[in-house]
Amino acid sequence: LKFFNTILYAYEKRHNVTIRKKALDLTLDHIRSENENTNYICIGPVNKVINMLAIWYAEGDSPAFRKHCDRVDDYLWLGTDGMKMQGYNGSQLWDTAFTIQAIIETGLGNEFEKCLQKSYEFLDLTQVREDVPTPEKYYRHISKGAWPFSTRDHGWPISDCTAEGLRAALLLNQYSFIKPLTKQRYFDAVNVILSLQNKSGGWATYELKRGPDAVEILNAAEVFYGIMVDYPYVECTSACVQTLVMFRTHFPYHRPTEVNQSIRKGAQFLKKIQRPDGSWIGSWAVCFTYGTWFGVEGLIAAGESVHSPAIRKACEFLISKQRSDGGWGETFDSCVTRNWSENTDSQVVNTAWCVLTLLAAEWDLKPIRRAIRFLIERQLPNGDWQLQDVSGVFNANCSISYNGYKNIFPIWALGRYAYHERYQPEAARL
Repeated sequence: LKFFNTILYAYEKRHNVTIRKKALDLTLDHIRSENENTNYICIGPVNKVINMLAIWYAEGDSPAFRKHCDRVDDYLWLGTDGMKMQGYNGSQLWDTAFTIQAIIETGLGNEFEKCLQKSYEFLDLTQVREDVPTPEKYYRHISKGAWPFSTRDHGWPISDCTAEGLRAALLLNQYSFIKPLTKQRYFDAVNVILSLQNKSGGWATYELKRGPDAVEILNAAEVFYGIMVDYPYVECTSACVQTLVMFRTHFPYHRPTEVNQSIRKGAQFLKKIQRPDGSWIGSWAVCFTYGTWFGVEGLIAAGESVHSPAIRKACEFLISKQRSDGGWGETFDSCVTRNWSENTDSQVVNTAWCVLTLLAAEWDLKPIRRAIRFLIERQLPNGDWQLQDVSGVFNANCSISYNGYKNIFPIWALGRYAYHERYQPEAARL
């Protein structure tokens, strides 16, 4: 990178004016496209403010600049320690999709009819209904049918958000008070998922992997790791596999050959990236407890036996990390070092992910009972759980505060355990 910077520094002194103008015009055209396609939110806060400055420089106090100003508040967050700028314009769709699944798995969905109805309305509203104009020109993947991480105004399609959104929508169809989406909207979502699968069998986030790993040596960022191409991840791959399996049960006649092949390739990729100790590295939350949850759930959904070496080794890894109080706890450093970093305190979110994993794998209930007891004891009198250490991450070095996780995942884990208690009462009794 220093070598290329030296060349560019020399070029700046004697640059070609004609080429420079063409390059700046092309860059500004791409900036304007991004602005318009995201309703001036932009994909994230960094390019939001850079795009805003570029428009000010090119156009001054123009209508486009004023539209940018109107969307600054989307990123601002007043915390207890002052004003901050978020790493995204929120995680609305992501949190909603997980919450729907958590509530449904408790078996109490009919008791929260109004909540699920409103959640469904948000899913309906948030699905992207069209592709961006001239996507090839601006190197954009298809969008129609996808779900974004946050809001439809933002609009960038993401593989696992589409998968979790679609799965939540399919799960909601079991209730008489929900009017299902049209079949074509389900099909559009599946089309996005299938189109985002890489040749390796894995899924990245926004697009296909468009270059080799070697280009990472040109990464000019001092903070962000793994940003030069969109790499496939265990979370994205697992979410897509699980959703395609569920979709196949609802619509077995829709593109069955492609769906089956996609599931098979996805499962193979999950096995390929499993670490020798049985774990998976989580790239979007902290860390091994999260990645291993996705790895196990994805393989089991694809048909892997719970007695297979891959599943047993993953569970053995988690069991080896369980603490004396029944919980699990790792720190953000796990994401940075890519090695397990033990927390000084058990975390309810990490513990919930482990419970979900072990129950999915039909593991011995003794360690699960200990974890369930830990979650119950940590619950506050008002039903809440205390916010603990940061649980989210992106690009290895940046943390995300998912304040909803402390409620979503313990409820989900308790709900899954309650299912075992209802149908296997003697085995599940605390």
